[in-house]
Amino acid sequence: MKCVALILSGGTGSRMNMDIPKQYIEVAGRMIITESIRPFVECELVSDIRIVADKMWHGNIMDEYRIISEKYMGDTYKFQGFSTPGANRQLSILNGLRDIREKCGEDTMVIIHDAARPLVTVDLIEKCINACEGHDGVMPVLPMKDTVYYSEDGKEVSKLLNRDRIFAGQAPEVFRLVKYIEACEALLPDKIMDIRGSTEPAIMAGMDISMIAGDEENFKITTKDDLERYEKVRCRKK
Repeated sequence: MKCVALILSGGTGSRMNMDIPKQYIEVAGRMIITESIRPFVECELVSDIRIVADKMWHGNIMDEYRIISEKYMGDTYKFQGFSTPGANRQLSILNGLRDIREKCGEDTMVIIHDAARPLVTVDLIEKCINACEGHDGVMPVLPMKDTVYYSEDGKEVSKLLNRDRIFAGQAPEVFRLVKYIEACEALLPDKIMDIRGSTEPAIMAGMDISMIAGDEENFKITTKDDLERYEKVRCRKK
């Protein structure tokens, strides 16, 4: 069974108030998206790579992609093509899923990752793919370290939650392609606009999603503080 990586790079990075989307910022001489793609090129379990990105960035992405691919794969490119960003993250995913199905057929797994998570490792990718055996999907998670409270109105504590049963989801997430497309399409046209996490449609559709241990360093760059944290990591590793 093929496993195709779907890299999401259609976001505008509006929360950072910068001139360009965060995934195209250069840190230590490389765009953030470059470091997000690299482990998927390097991972032998990933057969193809598709990227959701606005057309204006295709040239920049391909320039960086060729450098990575030639380093790890010689003249063999995994790149399958670009998909068009949608009105929100989940519609961007659905556009990519449909393109993957057209190229690869239904007997396929898809591993979804954010271009703004540049510290993902080959090891985590492989663990996610291998853990999908016997399941409809896999999601890496982190345990909650702080005490967790629930509030009905956002002003007063309604109850205490058991943090041992609360987890924070990460990416990449792996899904059986056909079941996941069906789960997403079941939310059209309106409910899909409320989806924030890739695994939400799968859970809503009753898919069997396994959890594995995530990686604390595999954080998503959302704020300027996150960017500064990533810059420190890259400078340390360079």
